[in-house]
Amino acid sequence: MLRSFTQSQKRLFSSARVLAEAVQKKHDIVVIGGGPGGYVAAIKAAQLGYDTACVEKRGTLGGTCLNVGCIPSKALLNNSHLYHQIKTDTKARGIDVGEANINMDNFMKAKETAVKQLTGGIEMLFKKNKVKYYKGAGSFVDEHTINVDPIEGGEEAVLKADNIIIATGSEATPFPGIEIDEERIITSTGALSLKEVPKRLAIIGGGIIGLEMGSVWSRLGSEVTVIEYNNAIGAGMDGEIAKSTQKFLTKQGLKFNLGAKVTKGVREGDVVKIEYEDTKKGKTVALEADVLLVAVGRRPYTTGLNAEAIGLEFDNKNRVVIDSEYKTKFDHIRCIGDVTFGAMLAHKAEEEGIAAVEYIKNGHGHVNYGNIPSVMYSHPEVAWVGQSEEQLKEAGIKYNVGKFPFIANSRAKTNNDTEGFVKFLADSETQRVLGVHIIGPNAGEMIAEAGLALEYGASTEDISRVCHAHPTLSEAFKEAAMDTFGKPINF
Repeated sequence: MLRSFTQSQKRLFSSARVLAEAVQKKHDIVVIGGGPGGYVAAIKAAQLGYDTACVEKRGTLGGTCLNVGCIPSKALLNNSHLYHQIKTDTKARGIDVGEANINMDNFMKAKETAVKQLTGGIEMLFKKNKVKYYKGAGSFVDEHTINVDPIEGGEEAVLKADNIIIATGSEATPFPGIEIDEERIITSTGALSLKEVPKRLAIIGGGIIGLEMGSVWSRLGSEVTVIEYNNAIGAGMDGEIAKSTQKFLTKQGLKFNLGAKVTKGVREGDVVKIEYEDTKKGKTVALEADVLLVAVGRRPYTTGLNAEAIGLEFDNKNRVVIDSEYKTKFDHIRCIGDVTFGAMLAHKAEEEGIAAVEYIKNGHGHVNYGNIPSVMYSHPEVAWVGQSEEQLKEAGIKYNVGKFPFIANSRAKTNNDTEGFVKFLADSETQRVLGVHIIGPNAGEMIAEAGLALEYGASTEDISRVCHAHPTLSEAFKEAAMDTFGKPINF
């Protein structure tokens, strides 16, 4: 007699077979996912004396960030800026340069070299710290057991763990009705590997990913059009900063359509036809592009985790539900990074990776979610940490604003790189720093000083009394702090 089985029964039979046939190994801590949160958690756990394993199915460590995100995009941003500077800026500096051209193969090779070196470096760190690296997809068999389905070069195994940390990251959010082919209609992954410079590049989404990729290809010659549903770009930016950012990007050649609801994006041969509703004017607008980049954000990635087998809880955004100590419904299973709550930033995931392991070891850990910096690597860079003016107004907090423009900074002037300003938000009574927002050269480096001030409750007077070297860009930071309670010296 034939008998049919339910999906859950099939999974149970499959799990039983795996447990019976695969090599079983025991570890103190197993981390699922080798991205910034996962690999940092694994290394920290090993440093604290735990027998630690990390399961990663990509084939290289570093997750989205190192492989198809932060690192390759910064390589393209840096090298495209250098190319653009040679084309447009060297003559004013007294440097005569012949015709500059892009060798696309070598341009991409430089990016790939950086990625290979950094991902390989993490593998060396695993060996140095004695973290066992399983190359394969990790999935739950039960609440203490992880099955490893190996990829090429990996080994099949069943892992028993006292503690498990989920760090499976995120993936690009799809756009309803638009089919991604990573050739003409692409995500950020495709935007990092285009084989030629598109004459016309349209971007759905005016957040950091879209603006960074728009900057790269605009510098290389693309006509870039950004289509953003909201009435401002740079989701999460202080309002004044967002407007100033749009202004300098417009000067660089990017076009912006704000308050635009995309209704169509279809590839027809080598052309993508796009339609959007202009919500301000109440009309439908059609445009064509050679490439359409869909950059509307990211969503938690849990495919293949088999979380339902143990009943893990998810919210309505498919984020794993955790408590303040990163615990799921099981005390020994914790979750960090993009797959759960909070900003989808590599450095946030890293901090959580360390904190989660410290909770396992000591019963306490720390991440200050009010002090997570954000950086957009355009030129000039845009960086911020702490609260925006809009957030302070909504909370009813009285504050003072201090600003200092880079055009009045001696180092910026000598570098002929004066776009932007430093903006401080400080409590109106105590002058305690509440938020710092920067548009300018090296803003991403300078924002660390603001983070230090926030973490230790410094006032703007404290900062203004710290001697800053001259001539440096950081003097603009000091002078903006002074402007919250007095007057800057040089402006």
